[in-house]
Amino acid sequence: MAHALRLAERGAYTTRPNPMVGCVIARDGEMVGEGWHRRAGEPHAEVLALQAAGERARGATAYVTLEPCAHTGRTGPCADALIAAGVARVVAAMRDPFPHVDGAGFDRLRAAGIAVQSGLMEAQARRLNRGFISRIERGRPWLRIKLATSLDGRTAMADGESKWISGEAARRDVQHWRACAGAILTGAGTVLADDPSLTVRLGDDTPFVPPLRVVLDPGLATVARGKVREGEAPTLYVHDAQAKPPREIDAQRVVAPVVGGRFDLLAVLELLAARDINEVQVEAGATLAGAFVAAGLADEILLYVAPVLLGDRARPLFAGLGIEAMAQRAHLRVVDARAIGEDQRLLLQPSSAVS
Repeated sequence: MAHALRLAERGAYTTRPNPMVGCVIARDGEMVGEGWHRRAGEPHAEVLALQAAGERARGATAYVTLEPCAHTGRTGPCADALIAAGVARVVAAMRDPFPHVDGAGFDRLRAAGIAVQSGLMEAQARRLNRGFISRIERGRPWLRIKLATSLDGRTAMADGESKWISGEAARRDVQHWRACAGAILTGAGTVLADDPSLTVRLGDDTPFVPPLRVVLDPGLATVARGKVREGEAPTLYVHDAQAKPPREIDAQRVVAPVVGGRFDLLAVLELLAARDINEVQVEAGATLAGAFVAAGLADEILLYVAPVLLGDRARPLFAGLGIEAMAQRAHLRVVDARAIGEDQRLLLQPSSAVS
C-alpha cells in the first residue's frame, strides 16, 4: 500500500479534479502489476495495473489507495475491471466519499465473491487527497495560504516592496505547490501593487494542468490590466453584483455575496468547489490572508521564513485577527519543517484543522 500511495502521488499535477490513485497487484509475495491515474479522462490506476499484470492478476490481491469506482463516467467502472480480471482480494486504503461510489464499489466486489478490506494506511490516503475529500465532504476546497516572511514576521516594507524576501530555492519550491493547486487566489490590492502572473514555472518538461487564477475584485478595478490576464492559464474574477465591467473585456467573471463591504469568503470557496476546484492556494497580502484565518477557513499555512529583518514599520503577516489578549492567541501545529536553501519552510495547520 505504501508503494501504491507513492505511485498515486505521481499524478499530483495532472489528475484534478479527480483524486490521485495508485494500485499494486500482488501475488505470491511478488508485485506483478502497478499503475496510477495520470489524468482526468484517462484510464484509472486499477485498469493500468491489471494491464501490466495480465493473466497473473487472476487470484491475486489488488492494493488500491481509494475504493474502486462503480459508476461510468469518462471511463468504465474499475470494480468491474477487477472482477473480470479474477482478482481474489481487494485491499483499499479508504472508502471513496464521492456520492456515485461511496461504498458501491465495495458492494459490487463483495457480490462477485471478492474479499474486501478497507482502512490500511487510511490517514496517509486522506492526506494525499485532502483537496478532493474536502470538496466532496465539506463542499469547499482545501485552502492553503502561502506566505514569505522575515524573522521578525514581516512580509513587505511599509511601501509594499517585497521582492525578494525569500531566496531563489524557496521561490522554485513554491512552483511545485502551485502546480498541486486547482486555483491560485489573490486580491485586487495585490494585483495593483505587485502585478503577479500567478503561473506555474517548473523549469522543466514536467506535465501539469495550469491552475485557475482567481482575483477577488469587488468593483472589477483590475479586470483590464495585469500579468494575471496573460499566458495560457485561465483567470476568473470574483466581484460584487453591483460592479460594472468595462466594455469589450472578455474575461471569466462570477458574482459572490459581499457583506459589510467584504466578500463572504465561504461563499467564494463554495463557488470554486462548484467549478471542481479541490485545492486553493492563497497568495495575497496581510488583509486577505488575515480574513481567511479569522473566518476559520485556512486549512494550512505554507510559510517561508528568511534569515532577514525588515523592522517594525514593515507589513505584518496577517491583519484583522482582532487578538488583544494572550488567551486569544491562535494555536498552530507544525506539520513539516525543513530547510529550503537559506530559508526555513514551515507547513502549519490550525490546531482545530481537518488533517
